[in-house]
Amino acid sequence: MSMTPTKVECQLGDKTLTIETGQVARQAHGSVIVTMGETKVFAAVCTDKGRDDLDFFPLTVDYREKTESAGKIPGGFFKREGRPTTKEILTMRMIDRSIRPLFPDGFRQEVQVMTHVLSFDGEHASDVLAMIGGFAAVHISQIPFACAMGAVRIGHVDGELVAFPAVADQRGSSRLDLVVAGHDKAVAMVEASAKELPEAEMIDALELAHDTIRKICGAVDELREKAGKPKMEFTAPQGDAELEAAIGAYRARVKEVIYTQGKHERDAAVGAVRNVAVADLTAGIEDSAELKARTKAVKEAFYSLKGSVERECILDGKRVDGRAHDEIREITIVPNFVPRQHGSVLFTRGETQALVSTTLGTRDDEAIIDGIEEEYRKSFYLHYNFPAYSVGECRRLMGPGRREIGHGMLAERALQAVLPSKEAFPYTIRIVSDITESNGSSSMASVCGGCLSMMVGGVPLTQPVAGIAMGLVQEGGKTAILSDILGSEDHTGDMDFKVAGSGLGITALQMDIKVDGVSRELLTSALQQAREGRIHILKKMLAAVPAPSDDVSKHAPRMESLNIPQERIGFLIGPGGRTIKGLEADYGVRVAVSEDGHVTIAGVDREKLATCYKHVQAMCETPKIGSRYSGTVRSVKDFGAFIEILPGVEGMCHISELAEGYVEKVTDVVNVGDELEVVIINVDDRGKVKLSHKQALETSVD
Repeated sequence: MSMTPTKVECQLGDKTLTIETGQVARQAHGSVIVTMGETKVFAAVCTDKGRDDLDFFPLTVDYREKTESAGKIPGGFFKREGRPTTKEILTMRMIDRSIRPLFPDGFRQEVQVMTHVLSFDGEHASDVLAMIGGFAAVHISQIPFACAMGAVRIGHVDGELVAFPAVADQRGSSRLDLVVAGHDKAVAMVEASAKELPEAEMIDALELAHDTIRKICGAVDELREKAGKPKMEFTAPQGDAELEAAIGAYRARVKEVIYTQGKHERDAAVGAVRNVAVADLTAGIEDSAELKARTKAVKEAFYSLKGSVERECILDGKRVDGRAHDEIREITIVPNFVPRQHGSVLFTRGETQALVSTTLGTRDDEAIIDGIEEEYRKSFYLHYNFPAYSVGECRRLMGPGRREIGHGMLAERALQAVLPSKEAFPYTIRIVSDITESNGSSSMASVCGGCLSMMVGGVPLTQPVAGIAMGLVQEGGKTAILSDILGSEDHTGDMDFKVAGSGLGITALQMDIKVDGVSRELLTSALQQAREGRIHILKKMLAAVPAPSDDVSKHAPRMESLNIPQERIGFLIGPGGRTIKGLEADYGVRVAVSEDGHVTIAGVDREKLATCYKHVQAMCETPKIGSRYSGTVRSVKDFGAFIEILPGVEGMCHISELAEGYVEKVTDVVNVGDELEVVIINVDDRGKVKLSHKQALETSVD
C-alpha cells in the first residue's frame, strides 16, 4: 500500500484549507486529515452490517480534543482524557445533525464517524475542521451518501463578516459566532450565537457561509475523484404498495380525530384508529413471527399516514391544535414560584412547561474550562434537564445526554448577550431549567424562563430575551411557515428553526433543514415571522415581570468588590491562606482574589459584609503623604513611637514630631496601646512610613 497521501487545497480568502487521505488509517473505510494553519484534525469513518430488528439508522459520531494537540497534559488524578467535554459533545451533535438526513432512506447499516484533533495552533478553531473532515471521510468512502458537504464558521469583526475568524476574535470582539454546514445546493445545519444581530445581517452571514461551503464542497469532490472508493450498492427497501393502499383507506378517519385537543388525548384518539387498522390488516394471520412482522409494518405505514395527514392539514391552513400558522400558544407565567430560590419562574406555553431557577454565587463558583484552548473561567452557565415524566414516560435514569447538553447550551448562548458586565454585577450566575411538561420547543421555554428567573433574582439584564421555535412545511407548490411548533410538527415538518433574541436583534439561532434548500426570501419571511412571535412573547413576559428586581433575594449572598494593588495580594491572603481564612471565619463571608487584584467579598449578613469590606480596604490601602489616620501605638523606643495606621502597616513617629516644643521622653506623650491622630509626612522608596502627631494637632486647630 502506498504511503504517499493524496491532497487537495482550497483557498478561502487569506486561509488555505488542505484535505489529504491515503497515509493514515488506511484500513478505515474513509479517513482524512484536514489542515488550516497549523491546526490539524483527523477523521475516519467505518460501516458494518445492520440489524434486521432496527427501525432507525445507527449513526455514531465522536469528536475529541486531545490535549497533546496543544502541548498540554490532562488535569485530574489519572492524567488522561475522560468523558467528553461540553464543547466536544456540541461538535459531535453538529456533525450528526448535518449528515444524518443525507444518508439514503432505509439505510440501516451501522456507521461510525470518529474525529480528533492532532494539533491546535491557538488561532484556527478545530471544531469546524472536524466537521469538514467527517464529511470528507464519508464522501470518499464506499458508504452511500448524497453529496459532498462543507462547513464554515462566520464571525462579525470590526463591522465586517469574516469566514474562519481567529479564535481570539471569535471569543472576544466578534458580534457573531455562526457555524453552518451544507452542500452545493443548500444549507443543512445552522448553529449561532450573536450580540443582538439584526435579521438582515444574519441572512447576509448565512449567504456568505453558503458561498464558502460551495468552495469547500468543490475540494471534497476533487478528493473523491482522486482517491474515492466505489460506492457500495444499496437499494432502498421497496414500500408495500398494497399495504400503503390499504392504510390509505383510514386517512379520512385519521383526519376526523387529528384535531382532538390535547397532546395525549389526540395521541389516544389517533391510536384507537391505528389499533383498528392493525386488527383489520392482520386478521387471519396465525404464525406468530409473521404476525409480529406484519404488525410492525402496519404500524410504520400508519405512522407515515399520520404525518402525511398532519402536513395536509397544515397546508390547508389549520394546525392540529386549531391554531393559525403564526399563532402562539397560550402563555402562563408564575414569578417567584419557589420563594426560597434566588430567582424562579414557572413558564408554561401550551403543553410545554419549564420550572427555571437562578442561583447567584461568588467567583469561587465559576466554572474553569480547561481544554486545548487557553484555560478560562465562566461566570454564567445554564443546565437543562429533560426528565421522562415530562412526556408521561418511564425510562432508565442516567446523566444528561447529548440532547440535554445541546439544548442547555443553546439557551445559555441566547441569554449570554444581555448579561450585565462583571463590574456592574460581580456574581456567578447558574440557571437550571427543569422541563416538567413537553410538547415542542422546550429549549425556547428555557430561554424565556431563564430570562425571567434572572429578572426575578435581581440580575440587571440589558434587555429581556425570548425564544421561539419555527417550522416549515413545503409540498405541492404550497408553503407554510409555522410559529411555536408542536412536537409532532417538528417530526413531520421540513425545518426546525429556533430563534432567540431581544427586541433589538437575534442572540441565538439553531436550524436543521430536511428539504433541498430554502431561498433568501423564505428565510427572510421565517425570521420576520419569528421576530413577530418573539415580540408577542416578550410582551407577555414583561406583563408578568416588568423589570429586574431592585435587589437580589434575601437568601442570595450580598457582594462587594474592590481592586487592590497587586503587591498587596500576598499580604491579604497571608501565609498558607491564614489571613483570608481568618477574615472568612470572623465575618461569615467568602473572599475571592484574582491575579489582577480584583477582590470580591460575599456574605448574607450585610453589616458583617460592610465591616469586612472596610477591613480589607484598610489592609490593602497604599499610604500616601498627607493622609490622616487614627492609629494605635504598638511599640515605644527612645527615638519615637511605632504606630499601626492600617492593618499590617506601621509608621514611625519621631520624638520631634510627637508634640509642639521639646519632648524629653516619648512616654511623656504616648504609651503602648494609646490611640493617636497622625499625618503621613513621608514614604521612602522602600515603603517605610514617617508620621507626625504634631502636624495632626495643627490640622485640628486649623
